[in-house]
Amino acid sequence: MKIISMDVMSTGVIAYYIFIASREGLFTPILDPTKTVEYADPVPQAVILTAIVIGFSIQALMLVGVMKLAKDNPTLETKAIEKNYTP
Repeated sequence: MKIISMDVMSTGVIAYYIFIASREGLFTPILDPTKTVEYADPVPQAVILTAIVIGFSIQALMLVGVMKLAKDNPTLETKAIEKNYTP
């Protein structure tokens, strides 16, 4: 549940940034000397795309950790897992 809630929170933050950054009247940044229109800034788009990729990789890493924990401790109770933990 913690992994899913973290993923939902990450998706919400990304959706919030997309909502704030979206404006009508901006075009894709493909330069055309015949047009004199406002272009969207590609840097925030790249940052959001990077955030999506990093969020996906962190989620995959956490799921691998959960798979390892599930193999060693066949329970869903976090208190029991912490009690069995020996460094």
